[in-house]
Amino acid sequence: MKTAIVVGVGAAQGLGAALCRRFAGEGYHVLIAGRTKARLEEVAGAIRASGGSADAIVADTTNEAQVLALFDRAMAPGSGLEPADLVVYNAGNNQRQDFREVTAEAFEAMWRVCCFGGFLVGREAARRLVPLKRGTILFTGASASLRGKPGYAQFAAAKAGLRMIAQSMARDYGPHGIHVAHVVIDGGIDGERLRSRLPKLAAERGPGGLLGIAAIAEAYWQIHRQDPSAWTQELDLRPFKESF
Repeated sequence: MKTAIVVGVGAAQGLGAALCRRFAGEGYHVLIAGRTKARLEEVAGAIRASGGSADAIVADTTNEAQVLALFDRAMAPGSGLEPADLVVYNAGNNQRQDFREVTAEAFEAMWRVCCFGGFLVGREAARRLVPLKRGTILFTGASASLRGKPGYAQFAAAKAGLRMIAQSMARDYGPHGIHVAHVVIDGGIDGERLRSRLPKLAAERGPGGLLGIAAIAEAYWQIHRQDPSAWTQELDLRPFKESF
């Protein structure tokens, strides 16, 4: 059984959990990594209950020692399991705030989750996969990866940095057989976080106005399955109603 790592898993009805379910459905043993044990166990338990294989691992992606421990486990996962060949960095947070009110601590905290954590995960994935000459590393981006908007300077700066990490890694390690891709999520995700924080938004957008988590997860899986002769480095996803 092959092994996958998904870093940045929260709510059961969120993108991280949807990615775990999609990979488990393809016969992968999934290492489900995030900061909240109860949520991780909920996702892992649901996968196991449906016949899949998964382990919940509490890990702070901004903590280097914890990222190293995660990859140590992923590359020696146990009897009957192959070392990981599919890694997704999906951690992130977002909050609108007047630029004049952004503290240095808040700016750094945003950067640590949205960019620095991606560096740690990307670096360790490259270290472990390049000698094996195979594997896929995927990063979850946002429309802020490409452009800054009022109130989101701190988020855009961090996400743009993550995009450059992904692009540099793709150029570095593609010739070594490692597929690195960055997925721009351009629009609201129809998951627990948005519906709990912005309950009116889903109604305002109407049917098809938000990105479905299962549909996004399918796109990630298809990137992983691509033939090396036609690899995607960057894919943008948005609802058909979204203007761009």
